[in-house]
Amino acid sequence: MNRLLRYLAPLVHLANNWISLIGVVIVTSATVFWLFLLPFTLRGEITHPYIGILIFLVLPAAWILGLLLIPIGISLQRRRDLRAGLPQASFPPLNWANPDFRRVASFILATTVVNVIITSQFTYGAVTYMDTTTFCGLTCHKVMEPEYIGHLNSPHARVDCVACHIGPGASWFVRSKLSGTAQVFHTILETYPRPIPAPVENLRPARETCEVCHWPQRFGFDRLRVIPEFAGDAANSETRTVLLMKIGGGAGGGIHGAHVGPNVHVRYAASDAARQTIPWVEYTGADGKTTVYTAPGTKPAPEPADVREMDCIDCHNRPSHPFQPASRALNDALAAGDIPPSLPFIKKEALAAVQQSYASRAEAAQKIPEAIDTFYRANYADVYRQRQAEIAKAAQGVLGVYDRNVFPAMRVTWGTYPDNIGHTDFPGCFRCHDGNHAAAGGQSITQDCGACHNLLAVEEPNPKILTDLGISGANPGTDPR
Repeated sequence: MNRLLRYLAPLVHLANNWISLIGVVIVTSATVFWLFLLPFTLRGEITHPYIGILIFLVLPAAWILGLLLIPIGISLQRRRDLRAGLPQASFPPLNWANPDFRRVASFILATTVVNVIITSQFTYGAVTYMDTTTFCGLTCHKVMEPEYIGHLNSPHARVDCVACHIGPGASWFVRSKLSGTAQVFHTILETYPRPIPAPVENLRPARETCEVCHWPQRFGFDRLRVIPEFAGDAANSETRTVLLMKIGGGAGGGIHGAHVGPNVHVRYAASDAARQTIPWVEYTGADGKTTVYTAPGTKPAPEPADVREMDCIDCHNRPSHPFQPASRALNDALAAGDIPPSLPFIKKEALAAVQQSYASRAEAAQKIPEAIDTFYRANYADVYRQRQAEIAKAAQGVLGVYDRNVFPAMRVTWGTYPDNIGHTDFPGCFRCHDGNHAAAGGQSITQDCGACHNLLAVEEPNPKILTDLGISGANPGTDPR
């Protein structure tokens, strides 16, 4: 042991400088913190963003920085000694025949293996953590808050962000990380756009992501869709529209069969970045025939760079980040019972409250419940006295509608992000199916309602079809538009 220490003496001497010592302190501290936080990593996914950042980003960076500082300091110290003419202590002969050298080499090899194991765990953990919904949504609070909250309230709430935004394969993983690096600088410098523009440019084709779970070759049967509507009168009168949606798919026709069926290809060119105005459409049917439809005044052919192959997200453009118009969001909350519909004029007052302009979500959290409370206290004293619990529930339900759809810091308000499913709140289907897109022979893209759905009831208080099907009372489902 004394020999080993004697031969390690030159290394100790050279490491006795402030750069190497800082490196030793950093490595030691990072190791202690890693051991302390190891139980968190063994439990599974880290749900708190700051703990995840500490474990998977800060500690690995500190660990590697410390390891680099130690040899850097040794090298600089050796150069200073040489320039000063100080005598250099000698190491044992560098060959395996020397047992003392073998001990030193074994020590260095063992510590290197330990360092590689810990660094690998750090690196794998960092990459895995950066692919979690928690990291994507909560690390950059203000920037991604609208998308994160929308995701939590979507049908894909349990699907990780990377499943759609990156998908499988190394090439798209590398692209996403390179793109993410630029986004980090925009976030730090606060040079990101407000609101975040949609649709996302250069998003991976939906056929490589969405169709991992949803595939157009599968035939989808007709489905019942019930759309609730509450009036602004004292009774909040409810009516319901009932549609039989012709989902279709595969070779079975219907909506999916007509747009993404076998050998069917649709290409289009939009004249705006949001893809809400589409003057040029090229349709290739299952029979191989290609027809070009243009809106009045459109040039015969757009530039090739402006043409896009239609895929899932051209219609289902908000599958994981839905934002609703104010009235529709309130209708769904009333139908679900989050806002008691028996309170007089609650729809009208709720709509007025959420459509006010608030400087921040904190201000809205104060003023929206206050507005609901004040209305009933001033106008319905008996209701206010007898039903305070329901009024409080309504106030929080109305605030919840606002909080899911409006984000003043990111300039996201009602209607900022259009939803292309349907055609009542936004152009949606009518971007192409407006009756004005015509081919050279005069044929136009159909606007026949029956091509996509059958109207079984339109704004009826008690639709007979629902009674016949045994569906009554509470709304069986909300409108996903």
